[in-house]
Amino acid sequence: MGRIPQNFIDDLLSRVDLVEVVDARVPLKKAGREFTACCPFHNEKTPSFTVSPAKQFYHCFGCGAHGNAIGFLMAYEHLEFVDAIESLAAGLGVTVPREGPEPRAGAERRSSDNQALYDLLERAGRYFRHQLKNHPERARAVDYLQRRGLSGEIARDFGIGYAPPGWQHLIGAFNGQPAQGRLAEAGLVIEADGKRYDRFRDRIMFPIRDSRGRYIGFGGRVLGDDTPKYLNSPETPVFHKGRELYGFFEARQALRDLHRILVVEGYMDVVALAQFGIRYAVATLGTAVTREHLERLFRTTQEVVFCFDGDRAGRDAAWRGLENALPLMREGYQVRFMFLPEGEDPDSLVRRIGKAAFEDLLEKALPLSQFFIDQLRHEVDLGSLDGRARLVEKVRPLLATVPEGIYRHLLLERLAEFARVAPDQLGWLLDGREPALRRAALYRPTREPRGKRRSAPSAVRHALSHLVLAPELAARAGDPSRFSGLRLPGVRLLADLIDLLQRKPGLSWGAVLEHWRGTDEGRHLARLAAEEPLIEEPELLEDEFLGALQIIEREFLRQRREELEERFRSLSEAEKLELNQVMVRERALRNA
Repeated sequence: MGRIPQNFIDDLLSRVDLVEVVDARVPLKKAGREFTACCPFHNEKTPSFTVSPAKQFYHCFGCGAHGNAIGFLMAYEHLEFVDAIESLAAGLGVTVPREGPEPRAGAERRSSDNQALYDLLERAGRYFRHQLKNHPERARAVDYLQRRGLSGEIARDFGIGYAPPGWQHLIGAFNGQPAQGRLAEAGLVIEADGKRYDRFRDRIMFPIRDSRGRYIGFGGRVLGDDTPKYLNSPETPVFHKGRELYGFFEARQALRDLHRILVVEGYMDVVALAQFGIRYAVATLGTAVTREHLERLFRTTQEVVFCFDGDRAGRDAAWRGLENALPLMREGYQVRFMFLPEGEDPDSLVRRIGKAAFEDLLEKALPLSQFFIDQLRHEVDLGSLDGRARLVEKVRPLLATVPEGIYRHLLLERLAEFARVAPDQLGWLLDGREPALRRAALYRPTREPRGKRRSAPSAVRHALSHLVLAPELAARAGDPSRFSGLRLPGVRLLADLIDLLQRKPGLSWGAVLEHWRGTDEGRHLARLAAEEPLIEEPELLEDEFLGALQIIEREFLRQRREELEERFRSLSEAEKLELNQVMVRERALRNA
C-alpha cells in the first residue's frame, strides 16, 4: 500500500466536523463558542475537555490531551494513524487514495487477497476454539490451562484455542472449500514433497490480532514432546513479526487509557498477567524489540517498561531495546527496564507475589538513563584518560541518535555527572560544539538578549499565537523567506507556518497541526491553540500580528548588519550594496 497524500488528509480534515466526531462518542454541551464534556481520557467530575468548532481542535485542561479529528480517533478508539483516516473517510463516503508505483488494479487485487486471508485466519481461530470445547482430547489442553490458573473469561478475551494432535485435522475442516488452497499462504499448512499437513499440532493456540482486531497469525504452545516449545506463524502478506505485538489489541480493548505498556517475552506471560488484572502487557513474537514496535507503542502510551531476565542474555536484550528506543526519546516519553529475579518469569513471579507487589516492582524499574549509566559503569574506567576516551567513543554514536530537545540535554547532564566533567565539556567532546546552544526551549533565545532585543522572542510567540486565532493573517505576512537567516529560536517554525497557510488558505487549525504531527513544533503549536486568547477583535489581531513581524524583521536586519560590519574591510561590492540596503530598511522601520 502506498502513502496517503497530504493533500487528501488536508481536504479530509477540512470536510470533517470534529464536533460531530466527538459528540458521536462523548456527548458534548454547548458552552459559548465551544463545546465541553468530561474528559474521556481521564477521570474527572467537572468538565475540562473542550472542542473548538472554529479551530477544529480539542483540548483537555486537566490532562493535556489535545489534537484534531484524526488524533481523537487514534486516542479514543485506539486506532492506528491510517485506520483513523480510513474511518473518517468512510464516514464521508470517500475512498482513501494512495501514492506509489503500484497500479490501482494491483492494489485492489492485493487488498482483496489480504481480506481473504483475514477471513480464513478468523475461521481457523473459530475452529481452534471449537476444538478446545469439543475435541475428545480437549481434557489435556483444559487441564493445562487450569493448572496455569487461567479463567474461562481470560481464555475468551484472548481467543485461546486448541490444535489437536494429528497431521491433517485443520485441512480436513476446510475439506472441499476453495480456501483450502490458501491455508499454506496463511501459514497454517506446510507443503513438502507434494503433501500438505497442519503446521500446529497438539498445541494450545494463541491467536495474534492486529490493531483492528483482525486475525493475522497464531502462536502455539506444545502440550506433548514436540519441539519447539513455542511455535509462531511464519511471515505472510498480513503478518510481520517485526511490526506486531501479541496482546496489543487486547490491552487496548481492556483499557481505554494505557498509561503504561509492559513488554514481556511470552504469550503465557501476557495472559497470566491479564489474569491478575495487569491488562497492559504485550509480547514480541520471537524477535527482539524493533524501532517499529516502539513507534507503535508510543502512539498509544508515553511509558514503556521492558521486562527481561536478570542474566547476561537479558541485559544484552535490554541494551538492544535501549539502542532502538534512543532515536524516539523526547520530552514526555519514558522507557524503563525491569529485571526479573533468577529463575522467574512474569508468569511465575506474579503468581508468587501477586498484583500489588508485582506493580510495586514495576514502579522501581530502572529509567533508561540509569540503565545506560549502569552498563557504562561496568565497561569504562573513568579513573584513567583511556577510560574517559572510551566513554566518549562509546556514547557518541548513541547520543547522536537522540532527537534534539529537553530529553537529550538531560541525558547529557546525567552522563556528565557520571563522568565527573561539566556538561558543556562533555558536549564538546561528543560533537565538537557547545551543547548549551541546544539547551534553550523552543522560544528561548540562544544567548541573553540586550536591551530591546528581549522583545524579539516574544514577538515570535505573539505572531504564532495570532496565526492560531486567525490563520488568514498569513496572507498579510509577505514573503516568509526574509526571516530564513535569522538566528532566533522559533522563527523557522513561524516562517514554515506562514508559508503553509499562504499556499493552502482555508486550512483549519486541526489540519495545520497534522503537518507537524509527532514533533516538538507540533506540540508547541497545540499548546498555543489551547491558550485563552488575549485579543479577539480582528483589527487588533492584525495590527498586533504585523507589529510582531516588524519586530522580528528589525532583529533580522540588526543581525545581518552586524555580520557585515564585522568584516567590512573584506566585503565584496555586492555585500557593500546589501549593507547599505539593510541600513536604509532599518531606518524605514524605525520611522514607521
